Amino acid sequence: MSRPQRPRPPLEPSDLERFALRYVERYATTRGKLTDYLKRKIRERGWAGASSPDPAALAERMAELGYIDDRAFAEARAGAMGRRGLGARRVNQALRHAGIDSEDAEAVAPVIRADAGASAVAFARRRRIGPFSREVADRPLREKQIAAMIRAGHALDLARQIVRMEPGESVEALLAPDRD
Repeated sequence: MSRPQRPRPPLEPSDLERFALRYVERYATTRGKLTDYLKRKIRERGWAGASSPDPAALAERMAELGYIDDRAFAEARAGAMGRRGLGARRVNQALRHAGIDSEDAEAVAPVIRADAGASAVAFARRRRIGPFSREVADRPLREKQIAAMIRAGHALDLARQIVRMEPGESVEALLAPDRD
């Protein structure tokens, strides 16, 4: 028989700081994600400190110390998602979900827009769409491919352009940064 576990003691300010330090040393994170993590720990364990906890202030302090950099996180996440073939809409949703504020998201937006063609081509290559397919797709398959590209966050006109391309056709025009 296993012994019943004793309830864990409520958190104190030093515990909260220890949790924050451990989290930022293990994970690339944002202020928002760290704040949510600390709030969850307080909810799970309770609070024994004299004053009310302020996870947002602790996350801000971690950012001031250089342990968290929201803009660098946004750039890295946007680059990784773009290389995987995800479009601007999906990247922006992921950044919002990660707690990136609008100022940092706006700073990364030009890079996302510039890489839109390359990420769409990467998605098409991975899914064997358009110029990367073995044969010309019929209309129902083309519609499914367009829908898949839209779900991946690509613009409708770009998705249509890629899906309409013949197998083996060059994608160089799509990779040009000033294609709009």
